[in-house]
Amino acid sequence: MSFEQALPYIFLLLMGVSVLVYATLDGFDLGVGVLLPGDNVEYRNKMIASIGPFWDANETWLVLAVGILLIAFPQAHSIILKELYLPALFLLIGLILRGVAFDFRAKAVTGLQRLWDKVFKAGSILASASQGFMLGMYVMGFDYHWLSVSFACLSAICVTSAYAYIGGAWLVLKTEGDLQISAAQKTRIAGWITALGIIAICVANPLINSDVAARWFNLPEAFLLMLIPLVSAALMIGTDIYLKHVPLKNDLACWVPFASVATLFFLCLLGLAFSFYPFIIPNKLLAVEAASSPKSLLFIFYGVAIVMPFILLYTLFSYRVFKGKTTALEYY
Repeated sequence: MSFEQALPYIFLLLMGVSVLVYATLDGFDLGVGVLLPGDNVEYRNKMIASIGPFWDANETWLVLAVGILLIAFPQAHSIILKELYLPALFLLIGLILRGVAFDFRAKAVTGLQRLWDKVFKAGSILASASQGFMLGMYVMGFDYHWLSVSFACLSAICVTSAYAYIGGAWLVLKTEGDLQISAAQKTRIAGWITALGIIAICVANPLINSDVAARWFNLPEAFLLMLIPLVSAALMIGTDIYLKHVPLKNDLACWVPFASVATLFFLCLLGLAFSFYPFIIPNKLLAVEAASSPKSLLFIFYGVAIVMPFILLYTLFSYRVFKGKTTALEYY
């Protein structure tokens, strides 16, 4: 296979990496919004402060993923946008609500801050659930009937709880004291819901899609593939045990829950990729069929090769600068 022939698969990989980084990074700040309490202004201020330097830049990875889809796979982009027009609209509304609320909560008079916090929480839930519904309909190949819509609703719940899971793990990493303990307790609950959702989806997907069942249960490959659910289960159990004992002395290994949930996200995406590769739309459109012309892909590749490392370096730099426990979020 020549380099030009491999380009559709390279862009499929790059888009997958962008989606994974987005789900991990923007996932935790969406999760923090989902977990925002209504009865404790001090907790809310610290939770918002923990994502203050990162939340807006995290969405860059979503823009990159959608940009790659639009330019490298225009046929798939048109189908996906057409089929997911309404949930995509709700996703944008949720993201807009978050952006407006984040700024206004710091600049509004004290009496309105709680209102903007509620808007931020509502926007986070709406954006998370919309992404989950979109993922569910994508997995179902955009086949709108009661079974596929039910599956998409289950996916919406699972993704929202997964974002709360990684958001709570982020708070365990970035906060101390009573807030850290409270975050650990909520993270455990989100982890249990996420585990139930993953199990339900893992059972439902092969039952609904015979091609997925054939890929996962053919021997001897099935023995190797079983490592994905086994490692995922081990990560979730280990995380739950750690969270049960928060806070540890000297905040020992407070990074473990976040790293574990991020690894869980990677394994889920890996399982999804294995289920449908080389399709870009499950069982309907191959990546190579949806790809732009080889010359266009080659031109785009040079642009992505320049832009993507800069986005990655900026992301790493920002997390390096603002490492450590959260301090008060102040505006001047």
